[in-house]
Amino acid sequence: MAAEVLIKDTSLTLGCCSKISRSSAAEAGSELDHEMTWDRAAVESIANSLKHQPGALMVILRRVQDELGWVPRDCVPLLAEVLNLSRAEVHGVVSFYHDFRPDPPGRTVIRVCRAESCQAAGGVTLERHIKRRLGIDFGETSHDRRFTLEAVYCLGNCACSPAAVIHGELVGRLSPARFDEALARLSGARR
Repeated sequence: MAAEVLIKDTSLTLGCCSKISRSSAAEAGSELDHEMTWDRAAVESIANSLKHQPGALMVILRRVQDELGWVPRDCVPLLAEVLNLSRAEVHGVVSFYHDFRPDPPGRTVIRVCRAESCQAAGGVTLERHIKRRLGIDFGETSHDRRFTLEAVYCLGNCACSPAAVIHGELVGRLSPARFDEALARLSGARR
């Protein structure tokens, strides 16, 4: 019983430490509040349908991320129960792989390559520009939930450095001006 309480308290602490916590979600309004919830039945269905696959935990986590856009911290006990694992085992895998988002992403995810080739081709200047333009740092989501900025360490586009993925589209030879153009196109497409 004490261990269960400790795990719950740790989960709450982790939630409060995230860049967009439940408390800031409530302050930002009902739209963000709604986005911080997750569909327990959907996660349970995913877990039950894939639990017999080899490497089931990774397969399930990937599917949850693909379906929801994130892996809610609160689904760890559910996945542990379905897979007959400890909560610590599931949390360890989720927290080890940085690709699993613990919070819902913004509507536009921007993944900037920080590997050597991109850095040598102007990546540092590009990173500074993107951070200033969006008003966020790597691993953060803007308060209006429009953008999430993520660092990656190779997009496999080294011949066209620096590179980034903007809203699912790989963009090579990205300059600050081309980044601004890509954002303008995104804004125009949403109108």
